[in-house]
Amino acid sequence: MTVIDANRMNEIEARYPEYFHRSFRQRFGGLMILIATLLYSLYAVWFFDLPKLFAEAHWERVGIYLSQWVSYDVQPEFRIEDDGSIDIRYPRFSPLGDNPHPDWLVNNPDGSITVSISGTSRTVTVSKSQTVVTAHGISVPVNVSSGAPKVVGPVPDWMTVYDDNVLADLGFAGNVSISVDRVKIRKRFIGWANFIFDTQSSFFDKPVGEVVGLIVSGPRIKPDQSNLSLAFDDIWNNSEWQHGDVWTKLFQTIVMAFLGTLLGSLTAFPLAFLAARNITPNRLLNQILKRFFDFLRSVDMLIWALFLTRAFGPGPLAGSGAIFLTETGTLGKLYSEGLENIDNKPREGIKSTGAQPVLVQRYGIMPQIVPVIVSQTLYQWESNVRGATIIGAVGAGGIGLKLWEAMRTNANWENVAYMVILILIVVFIFDAASNALRHRLMGTKTH
Repeated sequence: MTVIDANRMNEIEARYPEYFHRSFRQRFGGLMILIATLLYSLYAVWFFDLPKLFAEAHWERVGIYLSQWVSYDVQPEFRIEDDGSIDIRYPRFSPLGDNPHPDWLVNNPDGSITVSISGTSRTVTVSKSQTVVTAHGISVPVNVSSGAPKVVGPVPDWMTVYDDNVLADLGFAGNVSISVDRVKIRKRFIGWANFIFDTQSSFFDKPVGEVVGLIVSGPRIKPDQSNLSLAFDDIWNNSEWQHGDVWTKLFQTIVMAFLGTLLGSLTAFPLAFLAARNITPNRLLNQILKRFFDFLRSVDMLIWALFLTRAFGPGPLAGSGAIFLTETGTLGKLYSEGLENIDNKPREGIKSTGAQPVLVQRYGIMPQIVPVIVSQTLYQWESNVRGATIIGAVGAGGIGLKLWEAMRTNANWENVAYMVILILIVVFIFDAASNALRHRLMGTKTH
């Protein structure tokens, strides 16, 4: 074992003071950050009252909304007439069309009607005096011949009895509401109803093979229009899904993002040269332009959209203007900071040859700043596709307004899912395209 004497120890301490004479911040900085983070977290819990928030949140709505994103329901209503007959009615604009005959509804010989909610495990049999709900391995009769519906026997936990009706919750499959003179059933299906052809289309409810045969070689449904053109019109003008309007609004969103970013970059580029201290040695002009950039980007794009919709009315013009103003401030700041961080040696070298100022900027500055400009502009363009969706909700045009209208009804969540998926696809495509273009222009390879 090597023994280090006092002189050797003092020499080592003098040589490496950062290890032997650490400051208070160096010794306890990590611990202090951890304690500060913990204290801030406790303060956030108190400030936002998170326990109460989580306790009172409607968590059940999450499952309801998610189920409505991927499914639809049909709501037949069975009205028991005075003569004992049962009249079947469907809501207006039912997914089954104007004259439905579903195979999951069976008329029994005794006059009752059996509805299959989920195969044979969950069924409802409606008769003039009694409704029998079968679920979870048991059958529960509900008498409807007296003044109020009455459950025969013990009431299961999935059934709730009210004064004038009985509600049976059958989970994701649907539910049943039973009253004295009517039984209303909600039956749920996975998928999006009538996504291709709506109930008014000539191709509605036809098998795929028959539709393809009609389009390829079948007789014309309308003498003055080919079946292919008719099918396209029916899809594009689908009254339930509104494909034509949705895709038009999506294209408006893309155009808004592109036009706003393009105009913002073209405006910010020359202004950035005037704002950069090492390019334009005028402190007053530098500060005025930098504060101008700060003003434009400090006002959120959503606020600009509100101002412009009041000035020009709702539409994509207001959305493009909001993106243009925001991007002028953001890109102007990024461009000017990039110019201030360039290496001045190439610029000075070209200037020493007596070259014109334009050539000095072209060959001394542009090769250094182009990668920054390309990278930041493409990123902002990609980001503005998402931003254009948000500002559309306040009337600035595009698919954002369409999305907000669908959400506001609180009933068309499958339409909301459709538009959200379209927006995600567009964002993914633009992300991949901007990355590929950025690497191509900058001469790098993607991995």
